[in-house]
Amino acid sequence: MKRICLMLALSFVLCFAFSANASDIDLAKKSTINSILKRGELRCGLDSGYMPFEMTDKNGKFVGFEMDMARELAKAMGVKFVPVNMSFDGIIPALLTDKIDIITAGMTVTQERNLKINFADPMIVVGQTALVNKKLKDKIKSYKDLNSPEYTIVSKLGTTGEQAVKRLLPKAQYKSFETETDAALEVLNGKASAMVYDLPFCAIFMAEQGKGKLFFLDKPFTYEPLAWGIRKGDPDFINFLNNFLTQTKNDGRYQKFYKKWFESTNWRSKIQ
Repeated sequence: MKRICLMLALSFVLCFAFSANASDIDLAKKSTINSILKRGELRCGLDSGYMPFEMTDKNGKFVGFEMDMARELAKAMGVKFVPVNMSFDGIIPALLTDKIDIITAGMTVTQERNLKINFADPMIVVGQTALVNKKLKDKIKSYKDLNSPEYTIVSKLGTTGEQAVKRLLPKAQYKSFETETDAALEVLNGKASAMVYDLPFCAIFMAEQGKGKLFFLDKPFTYEPLAWGIRKGDPDFINFLNNFLTQTKNDGRYQKFYKKWFESTNWRSKIQ
């Protein structure tokens, strides 16, 4: 009797293991990796204009820190890098409808977005800062001082900058823009009190155009990891991306791109 029970138990374990293994194989076959390799192209969704992550140079080429990383990813996969430029608020829908394979658009990992898509490990961590019109220098010492109906705050539509304003500065008036540059110019021209946006963009804009017209609250007041996004249910693609990021951060490639785009502004003269 014990032998029969043991054999039945063993049969159950083997059947379960076979079923689980078959399920894993089936899941692997459905991975986006296979369609990318079959097509010979990596379709990367981006929204050009986010300095210094993705921009358009004077020759119409998409360049920037994240574009260099995405090109390196395509090279590692042995496929062609295909940038797909679109508005930021349309990028997740494009991913979900298979118009792109991956989001490479400086996207912040949020719980709301994570309910819709999966993220690879963070590529870089940034946070929200504020560019403020110089006329308010005696009144504004912290981003919290902007939380008043007398101030108009601007940011880019559909971004975590916009979310931060609505969450942390609910009393202020808010106006959104299609591009971060248009939002910053609104403050520069005195039509808005301040812009809330990611540290890299604000730092670059301040250095290039803000002297004498703006002041910079440069200490980030949010924690925002930026990461690549893919469709849910694809552990093989996530595994590949995470291993790729680990490799590039330890073989010098990541540091090379970081130094090129964050520690130098030589690239600015080549941008549209």
